[in-house]
Amino acid sequence: MKYISTRKHEETNIKTAILKGLADDGGLFMPEYIPQLDAGFFENLPNLSLQEIGFQVAKEFLGESISDDNLKEIINEVLNFEIPAVKISENIYSLELFHGPTMAFKDVGARFMARMMAYFSEGKPMKVVVATSGDTGSAVASGFFNVVGIEVYILYPKGKVSPLQEKQLTTWGGNIKALEIDGTFDDCQALAKQILSDEELNQKFTLTSANSINIARLIPQSFYYFWAFAQLEKLGKPIVFSVPSGNFGNLTAGLFTKKMGLPIHQFIASTNANDVIPKFLETGNYESKPSKQTISNAMDVGNPSNFERMKSLFNDDVSEFKKEIESYSFSDEATKETMIKVKNDFGYTLDPHGAVAYLGLEKYSEKSNEDFVGVLLETAHPAKFVEVVEEVLKGKIEIPEKLEAFNRKEKQSVEFPADFELVKAFLMEEK
Repeated sequence: MKYISTRKHEETNIKTAILKGLADDGGLFMPEYIPQLDAGFFENLPNLSLQEIGFQVAKEFLGESISDDNLKEIINEVLNFEIPAVKISENIYSLELFHGPTMAFKDVGARFMARMMAYFSEGKPMKVVVATSGDTGSAVASGFFNVVGIEVYILYPKGKVSPLQEKQLTTWGGNIKALEIDGTFDDCQALAKQILSDEELNQKFTLTSANSINIARLIPQSFYYFWAFAQLEKLGKPIVFSVPSGNFGNLTAGLFTKKMGLPIHQFIASTNANDVIPKFLETGNYESKPSKQTISNAMDVGNPSNFERMKSLFNDDVSEFKKEIESYSFSDEATKETMIKVKNDFGYTLDPHGAVAYLGLEKYSEKSNEDFVGVLLETAHPAKFVEVVEEVLKGKIEIPEKLEAFNRKEKQSVEFPADFELVKAFLMEEK
């Protein structure tokens, strides 16, 4: 299968698409078509393990670029933790994506991508650049730590990630370097794109991205939609996914699964005050904005990069978007109220992002008056946002040992203003 830039000026194979991350024309790589899974796969879905689902889905996108044995080994390493659909209330389930090493959903995508890059790069030196609003950076750091020949540069916004998230970004050392940018996530993302497209840097180094602009992040994020469906199909109701959305990689992966044949009833793109996509669906006009800081900080994105992929999937037709996606935005106040309500009514602790997704399901239920099973993607363990969660719930929450271990480590970062030339000069001095 060929992979084609969303801006149509470049096509390549999956190996190059993964190793480059971003196309030369500034576009994002998309498969030339979305592969269809046969009826037998869906009939057997409830009987498959998560690893078996991952292998079969990945194989459709990777083809003969990797042997079955090597792919199975990678899948088994990546998906070595549980992803349960936990019942919150009668028709609402939380798909807990936070049982991996850094306790965020990005452990799935980042670990898969790290192993695919290591496989395809064959030990040749490479520099991986990633912008993060919190969880991406730690998952990427975990996935690439001590991988021979690969240096990782994490750009994160100063003062705009939780203290625990910052420790997860800045305490690795070795081949992981944290660049603390005095600006917003959008500034970090813009700097990362400038780095990846800079001619002089590309002449000196082999550069690639580890953000969800890299197709190797999206492919594995599709696995858990199939897995959730396998767990909940027996309930015999339409299944609706509410996805807490910032850069829209998670939602785009879900859209892939529906086009592959998974009968998802509806997607809800649940956002915080950064409401670019809800406004787009309302007006038909896409207008990026400076990001606003909220308590669901991983979604503080004013110019979501995967919008380009969504446009490609829907042929840039807003009416096609509306057939598949409802999108709502919610305030911090509503988010806090929902965290309290769900804890009091059902004994379940949501992190702020999961609370936004819960709100999306509630609003869709009110609007549609349908009988459905709602699945919210709980993208991070509440302890990653311990300050916010404890303040809102007026009580202590337990911090798992694998998170507490980061708190005991020393922060190592290099501070920069949001200035490309200064960041470039630093990179040019690197070996």
